[in-house]
Amino acid sequence: MTSYEQHTDYTLDVQLQSQNSRMKTKYAIVFICIVALVIIEKESNILSRVSDKLIQRQAPQQTPQPPLDYSNITQNGSLMMLKMLLSKLIGTVGYNSSLSEEQEEEELDDLGTYSFSGGRKHILLLATTRTGSSFVGELFNQHGEDMFYLFEPLWHVERMLTTATESNNGTVLSGIYRDVLQGLFLCDFSLLEKYIAPPPKDHVTPALFRRESSLSLCEESVCSPVVKYVFERFHCKTRRCGPLNLTLATDSCLSKQHHAVKTVRVRQLDTLQPLVEDRRLDVRIIQLVRDPRAILASRMVAFSSKYQTWKTWAQDGQVPEDDEEVKRLKANCDQIRMSAEVGLSQPRWLRRRYMLVRYEDIARYPMQKAEEMYRFTGIPFSPQAREWILRNTQTMQEASGIYSTQKNSSEQAEKWRFSIPFTLAQVVQRVCGPTMELFGYRFVDDEKTLMNKSISLLEEKLFL
Repeated sequence: MTSYEQHTDYTLDVQLQSQNSRMKTKYAIVFICIVALVIIEKESNILSRVSDKLIQRQAPQQTPQPPLDYSNITQNGSLMMLKMLLSKLIGTVGYNSSLSEEQEEEELDDLGTYSFSGGRKHILLLATTRTGSSFVGELFNQHGEDMFYLFEPLWHVERMLTTATESNNGTVLSGIYRDVLQGLFLCDFSLLEKYIAPPPKDHVTPALFRRESSLSLCEESVCSPVVKYVFERFHCKTRRCGPLNLTLATDSCLSKQHHAVKTVRVRQLDTLQPLVEDRRLDVRIIQLVRDPRAILASRMVAFSSKYQTWKTWAQDGQVPEDDEEVKRLKANCDQIRMSAEVGLSQPRWLRRRYMLVRYEDIARYPMQKAEEMYRFTGIPFSPQAREWILRNTQTMQEASGIYSTQKNSSEQAEKWRFSIPFTLAQVVQRVCGPTMELFGYRFVDDEKTLMNKSISLLEEKLFL
């Protein structure tokens, strides 16, 4: 053997030894990672059990709740992380990863978002007045014992700030709304307390707006003793309770697996980005919309004193489109449309966290749409919610009250066509045209078409 051949053999041996060393190092790293993930998963299970015990101690009188399924979340997260780690390591040895960088980034983003919430979902129902939001909110309020639902808690903020200088600053007001919602989703009522009038004493208040609309706030565990001579306007209907103890409400909130809030006061979806990106939460936003003509017709009945100008125009047949009332209508439509455009464009922070629903679709297919909304939130569609829908969408006689949630839903969705004057419908079509087009509401050219129920004013449209 020549000296050259000896040198070549020596070089090959060195290269093989180097490759073997690198392979051993990589396999060692994989082994260490697997061991670490197993340890993390065991620790997570221990923390889950400890967390359940702490919750039980905080609310000993509560009906026992099924434990949150932390193990599945941890297991899924661990598998996802391991898969990505292996793909990276294998890729360095000479194989291509099956995931693109963008896909890997999305999976990591999902893992970070969902793993912090421990399976708890936070549902925010966004709407405007007279869109059927009370009915849709009830779909979640009736879910069962593991849902904590709040009806219009931001009413207190709006009421207090309408006479303050901050009310003229939309950005400031939006920020306050967002912060209060964040606190409520975390079961912290302290910020909301600052806006309740009169101020709560020792966290007890008889003044919470529409308390009776939340089953959670009227549970036995939250029902404090009746206080003589203390009047609570929005008192519970299911049992006789004293003023609301917000400390007990906090305990109830902490014991629930899911939280939901209904509000008609958030005007701009993009102001909620910090809330959605809060890694302690798993926020799902449902934006409820309705035909603007139907909204106006309903508001003229529900808020009669505030819509005297529109009633005068309906009688006169003349509507000055430069009037402040018309400008306000246009601004409302534009805000709804712009929020929907943000949501439908699916920016990174809203990906898989935004859903647009038309009230008319819910009225036509209440069970199907409820199933879709529950599927979107990741919460099982409970038998209690199904039963409530069956009971409250097939009533033969119209229930009393403008805020009633008991309706013949399909008939209710079309009722406005016989109450709004064609003159006003034309005004709405002119100033809210882009909004109507986006949501798939058909225009009418004459009063006969408006009142002909055999002609649908709703385009079949799928919002992805």
